[in-house]
Amino acid sequence: MTSYDLAIIGSGPGGYVAAIRAAQLGQRVALVEEDALGGVCLNWGCIPTKAILTAAEHFEDLAAGRVPGLKVDGLTVDFGAVIDASRKAAERLTRGVAHLMKRNQIEVVRGRGRLLGGGQVSVTNGAGETGLEASNILLATGSTELILPGIEIDGRRVLTSRQALESRELPESIVIVGGGAVGLEFAYTYAAYGARVTVVEMQDQLLPGLDREVAEALANSFTRRGVKLATQTAYRGIEVTESGVVVTVEGEKGEEDLRADQMLLAVGRRALVADLGLEKAGVEVQNGFIAVGEDYRTAAPAIWAIGDVIGPPLLAHKASEEGKAAVEFMAGTRKKPVDPRTIPACTYCQPQVATVGLSEDEARAANYDVRVGKVPFVANGKAVGSGHTEGFIKIVSDARYGEILGCQAIGAGVTELIAEVTLAMALEATVRELAETCHAHPTLSEVMMETALAAEGRAIHF
Repeated sequence: MTSYDLAIIGSGPGGYVAAIRAAQLGQRVALVEEDALGGVCLNWGCIPTKAILTAAEHFEDLAAGRVPGLKVDGLTVDFGAVIDASRKAAERLTRGVAHLMKRNQIEVVRGRGRLLGGGQVSVTNGAGETGLEASNILLATGSTELILPGIEIDGRRVLTSRQALESRELPESIVIVGGGAVGLEFAYTYAAYGARVTVVEMQDQLLPGLDREVAEALANSFTRRGVKLATQTAYRGIEVTESGVVVTVEGEKGEEDLRADQMLLAVGRRALVADLGLEKAGVEVQNGFIAVGEDYRTAAPAIWAIGDVIGPPLLAHKASEEGKAAVEFMAGTRKKPVDPRTIPACTYCQPQVATVGLSEDEARAANYDVRVGKVPFVANGKAVGSGHTEGFIKIVSDARYGEILGCQAIGAGVTELIAEVTLAMALEATVRELAETCHAHPTLSEVMMETALAAEGRAIHF
């Protein structure tokens, strides 16, 4: 049985990043993975969806005539080619992770890992079972799609995001159950190519839990694109027919049957905690997630856990930060966990949505003396010149000290812009310091500066 300083189960953005950080700290590392390196994010989530969304954005811009002087006759889409390109993007990054493992002398152990207790891990694959032992073990097994009871995913009429990312046929109509980030990204993609899309969401707004003003702006944008939105509406059942699906939902007006070619289920994710040997190893599970302390250590002293498997928000970049932090806690070089207030959340439909920290309502509920700055993109020269004037940025700050409490943004490019205010929050910069930072002109980032100025009551261009 081979011995290591650290054994990591799961090679997603939490696991492989943790492996590299551990190697940098001089540890001998084994990375256990039963599927493709990079996990769901690189292979069936973040990367391929962004490749598909980018193609949809270009198609929509051309179809809508947003680029003055450019005319395209007979614009069509080869959706199969779009899917093929997304798969190539994922495969390229997976090969990149494999290269990183070799460069950092991390041993990749192929197979399904299971805890045996006493620092031992069993790895099972097609060739049989092997074992390894390690001074520390890090669980980074991630999550998978949540399937509602009674639904059979057939990959043809009824899909999750996993099957949708392989389907080379563009549906003429689709019902998407779930108005969160995943559901809305697919809704935007299909609608951009002309499909009839209906989004069903149980809560009273899209992106439940998000700033309501942003959610309403997004709903209005989707409605203008022809997407039908059914909020405060519950899924009740599905009938699969020869020609499509009949989805039964219940809203304020009672039950209704929605007919479409396909149904996409996007109601959330669940942690992959089954058959890991957690109980035998002394690892506790609470509400479906592995319980950890502030240092990401589980109830078992030498076993740690990070990412989706320890609970929301279920985000790839959160897992990466926690992976680095956990390894540094093991090495004794870190004292504080990742600050949840500085973890941004992004949705990559158009208009994009990006948030970090507290919303206005959350800040008021926490008894802050709230001061808000809000500036629309229509007041920005770069946005006007590019034809992407939809949306706004809102900064929530504390009136007394100027502390930046949060930021909510909707519009083209905001998933890139959110990093600026996230950095400001991490450095404990004030809204005045953000406002007085010189921004290049013309750029979309000027809206962030203008919003900070607005929070101080001294906006220049709005």
